[in-house]
Amino acid sequence: MYIFSIILLSLAALVWFFYGLRTAWGALHLPWLRDISPALDDECPFISILFTARDEEEKLSRAIATLLALDYPCYEIIAVDDRSVDSTGRILEELARIHPRLRVIHISQLPPGWLGKPHGLQKAWEQSSGEWLVFTDADARFSSDILRRSISLARMHGWDHLTLLGQVEMVGFWETVSITFLGLGFYLATDPYRVSDPRSRRYLGIGAFQLLRRTAYEASGTHRRLAVEVVDDMKLGKIVKLSGFRSGVAVAPEAVSVRWHAGLGNLVRGVTKNFFAASGFNPLMVIVQLLTLVSVSITPFVALFFTHGVSFTLAVVSTVIAVCFHSGVAIAMRVSPLYGLTHPLGAVIFSYMLLRSMAVTLWLRGIIWRGTFYPLEELRRGRV
Repeated sequence: MYIFSIILLSLAALVWFFYGLRTAWGALHLPWLRDISPALDDECPFISILFTARDEEEKLSRAIATLLALDYPCYEIIAVDDRSVDSTGRILEELARIHPRLRVIHISQLPPGWLGKPHGLQKAWEQSSGEWLVFTDADARFSSDILRRSISLARMHGWDHLTLLGQVEMVGFWETVSITFLGLGFYLATDPYRVSDPRSRRYLGIGAFQLLRRTAYEASGTHRRLAVEVVDDMKLGKIVKLSGFRSGVAVAPEAVSVRWHAGLGNLVRGVTKNFFAASGFNPLMVIVQLLTLVSVSITPFVALFFTHGVSFTLAVVSTVIAVCFHSGVAIAMRVSPLYGLTHPLGAVIFSYMLLRSMAVTLWLRGIIWRGTFYPLEELRRGRV
C-alpha cells in the first residue's frame, strides 16, 4: 500500500510539476487586451456582430445595449430570434426600429440536421456583409473599445481568429468555488498559450467573443460543419485552426463579461448538455477524466492527513502547485486568491457535474437544448 501511494502521488506531482507549471507559465504570457492600443478610424474594417437568442428576455436588453454603444465606426449587428416563446423577438424588433445598425432574423422552425444555435449563427452569417465577423452570445456584455483593440491585436500578430477570455460573474461561495475550478480545468485542458503556435494542434473558441476573418470562416466550412455540434464555440476554433488559419487568445476581463448560471444548481443543470459532449460522448473518456481528477486534484490533499515521509513530500508538492495555480486563475477571474484553497472541493463538484452529464445524456439517449431534444446517435455522427 505504501509503494502504491508513492507511485500514485509521484504521478500526481509529475503532472503538476511539468504539465501544470508549463501551462501556468503560458497563461502568464498571454496578451491582455487592455494593453493593446485601439485601432484608429481608418484602420477599422467593417465588422458584423452575430448572435442567436432563445428566450433571453431577462439578459438580452442589458447585453445588447453594450453592443449598440460600441465605439467603432463601421459595424452591424445581426440578431437571430431562435423560436423564442417569451418577449425576446419583441425586444429585438423594438430596438431595431431605433437603431439602424441592428437587424433581426426570426426563425420559427428548425430544419432537420441542425442544432438551434449553429443554425441561427449560419443564418446570421448569410445576411451579414462584414470583412470580419464577431460571434457572441445573447447575454455577453462588451466594453465600448473591444472592437478597436481586438482588431488591432489580431492584425499585430497576423491572426485570422481571436478568442477572448472574458469575465464570468460569480455570486456567492459555491458559484465561485465551482467556476474558478472550471476556469482552472479549462486552462489545463486547452493550454491557451499554445493556440497561437501554428505547429500545435491546440485550439480554442469561447462563445462570448470570437473575432474571425470572413474569408477564413468561409474557407473553414462555416457553421454547416458544426450543424449538430453541441460545443460549437470550441469546435469553431478547431475547424479554423485545422484549416490552416492562425488563431490567438487574449485575456480580457474588462472587455467582455457574462452572467453564466445563477446559483450552483443552475450551473450543474446548465452544463449537463456540455460536459459529456466535450468528452466526445465517450464513457471511457469520462472514466479517464474522473480518474485523473481524483489522482491529481483530490488524492494529494487527502494524503496530507494520512501519509508521511516521501509520500507526504510528494503530496505537498502537488497541493502547493495546485493551490498556487488555482489562486492565479482566481485572481485573473477577479476573485480572492484564497479560493485556491478550495481546489479539492471544486474537483469534487466538477466530478459530479461530469458524471451527471454522462448519466443524464445516456438515460435520455440525447440532450435537451433550447427546448429541443436531439438524439445521441445524431450528435455522435455530427461530432467534429
